[in-house]
Amino acid sequence: MSNFKLIFSGLLISLGIFIIFKKDINLGLDLQGGMHLVLQTKPTNNQPLTRESVLGSIEVIRNRIDSLGLTEPSIRIKGKDQISIELPGIKNPDEAKAMIGDTALLEFFIAEWAPPGIETLAPEKQKILIGESGKLAFMEQDNQSSSSIKRPIILKEIALTGADLKQASPGTDQFGKPIVNLEFTPEGGNKFYKATAKSINKPLAILLDKRIISAPNVNQAISGGKAQISGDFTPNEVSNLIIKLNAGALPIPVEIISEKQIGPTLGKDSIEKSKKAFLVGLLLVGLYMIFIYKGPGILASISLVSYIILSFSLFKLIDATLTLPGIAGFILTMGMAVDANVIIFERIKEECNNNTSLKANILNGFKHAYITILDANITTLIAAVVLFWLGTGTIKGFAITLSIGILISMFSAITITQGLLLSFQRLSNFNKGKS
Repeated sequence: MSNFKLIFSGLLISLGIFIIFKKDINLGLDLQGGMHLVLQTKPTNNQPLTRESVLGSIEVIRNRIDSLGLTEPSIRIKGKDQISIELPGIKNPDEAKAMIGDTALLEFFIAEWAPPGIETLAPEKQKILIGESGKLAFMEQDNQSSSSIKRPIILKEIALTGADLKQASPGTDQFGKPIVNLEFTPEGGNKFYKATAKSINKPLAILLDKRIISAPNVNQAISGGKAQISGDFTPNEVSNLIIKLNAGALPIPVEIISEKQIGPTLGKDSIEKSKKAFLVGLLLVGLYMIFIYKGPGILASISLVSYIILSFSLFKLIDATLTLPGIAGFILTMGMAVDANVIIFERIKEECNNNTSLKANILNGFKHAYITILDANITTLIAAVVLFWLGTGTIKGFAITLSIGILISMFSAITITQGLLLSFQRLSNFNKGKS
């Protein structure tokens, strides 16, 4: 039975070593660098500030960030009206901030061109030309001198919004310039048809976050539920616009109130210091066990190395994110793994007072140590589960590491250590009352 345990443990350790060398590990913000943002949500006239609206904003932001291809971003609610975002390994912070903070409210307005110089008229005369429900806006256009001019346009009424959009995709026009292709929902397609039917020989203004990005003149009613947005877009701007449109508009506006960037140099320094702490801790624990327990201490040290391999490989296998508190939890559980061996060895020493064989003493020692080890680890595991449930960010990383360490330490102590003691009885030289 002991040989079977060693063979089984050996196969697991071999698999663990393979995983460690073949699979990359996800590093948290504090280890690989990145950006931490705090957003302040704001109510509007149409949307009060509620927990549901904040959670809706988090979902939209999460969809946008996922499209950036970042690994393990952390997005969570902070207090009642703030959102905390951690973006490890971000390459373009400015692009990420624009992607996160823009509301991305898409609106189609039935409109008409205003007469030149309307902005110089008195408000009363403007009101006559604009109408009661109209609104004066300006659209930037390029002229022949390569400079831009602002052409006045009257926005009459909203025909449809981004809520009527089914999908946005990239494309090019007949001149090869980047454009955005829009496909509306069936209801949105009907709204678009009615809007274009009303706007024949007039512009249909397209606004993004209250800024006019295009105002094409409509020649005929457009059916089929499809449209295009053209302008002086770069391919990157088209890509970002598509991500925003497909993710949807934020239910409420947000403002970045705190920004902190962590450089990769600081993360590398933390990793190097953690490696030194880990190696020093491993060496001291191993030397202590060998000094106190002699031969069994050597076997316990082998079991400890096995525990480290299995824990780290499982951590990589489940794609957990390693943070600085996570490393601290890993080092902590290393001591807990040895603690189980200490309990077992002391029980075996007590059994050596009976005049039975060494094998019987080892088996009885393990039998009597099981309950103590189980009780101690279950109580710690409950604390880890509570930390994961109620904690956020790095606290969850610590809880995950602690949980993995507890489970693997029980396996290594009960299975690997027992197999080693029974297979290498020459090193299992327990004496009565002492080692």
